[in-house]
Amino acid sequence: MSQEFSHAVGGAGLHRVVVIVDENSNPFELGCATEVFGLGRPELGRDLYDFRLCSPEPRTLMRDGFFTLTGVADLEAADSADTLIVPNRPDTEVPRRPAVLDAIRRAHARGARLLGFCSGAFTLAEAGVLDGRRATAHWQWADSFRARFPSVHLESDVLFVDDGDILTAAGSAAALDLGLHVVRRDHGAEAANSVSRRLVFAAHRDGGQRQFVERPMPDLPDESLAPVLAWAQERLDSSLAVTDLAARAAVSPATLHRRFRAQLGTTPLAWLTGERLALACRLIERGESRFDVVAWRSGLGTATNLRALMRRETGLNPSQYRRRFGPG
Repeated sequence: MSQEFSHAVGGAGLHRVVVIVDENSNPFELGCATEVFGLGRPELGRDLYDFRLCSPEPRTLMRDGFFTLTGVADLEAADSADTLIVPNRPDTEVPRRPAVLDAIRRAHARGARLLGFCSGAFTLAEAGVLDGRRATAHWQWADSFRARFPSVHLESDVLFVDDGDILTAAGSAAALDLGLHVVRRDHGAEAANSVSRRLVFAAHRDGGQRQFVERPMPDLPDESLAPVLAWAQERLDSSLAVTDLAARAAVSPATLHRRFRAQLGTTPLAWLTGERLALACRLIERGESRFDVVAWRSGLGTATNLRALMRRETGLNPSQYRRRFGPG
């Protein structure tokens, strides 16, 4: 995933996140944005973002008229956004307001980061900012999206797509995954973990995981992966392999692979590598400056392997990551 785009966050002027709410917007995604970007963070001793809502009308009826939004700023607030979250709504065939599309184009032209949750990808595409770019949207709209916007490279079976200054999430719950990814990108793994704990939500699901995760009612005995995941997380510094996870779960590696795909939408090896990398990031943020020690304690083996994985997943090498997210 692309990690080249970066805005200054924190410091004297907090990074400003603005959400545009329009007629028939979904309240769930608005709630996700508020939970991730809008709440104070006393547990961190600092706020992460300056969060605001805006709307093209003084009174906005949301999702089939079930909710009414009033008392928020007008669209001019979008012109001061460092990150602009565009409106999503279920009626994807209805054109967006020209004023909303113009606000998105202005934000993009001046270098703001754009986020689209769920059907928000339609809004971005209608504004013309996704031409030639990668994006995702909910799987049920994949065919109609491709028909309307053939110049957009739609990835229809992933949770979210980070294309640098434009990021899109698939279904509604994937808005939380993308939001935590943005927090991790802006403030590091420790801050993202803190936000996820408060949400009681998975700290890290990679964007490349599948949208549709099968969750059949398990037959007895219970096939939940939770026990083996908890066991592995306590032993990341050891030489765990997929065969060790399978043995702990008392199943074959092939069965374990099927359960990971069905329950988590990823493979055992990808999950294990992701957990180790997240631990490595936290160790660097907490002040460990010896990268060979970081690699050893996180189970990544060598500083060379640590460097390659961090560069691939965060766009930063360990030294750059330490300068950005380390103590002080």
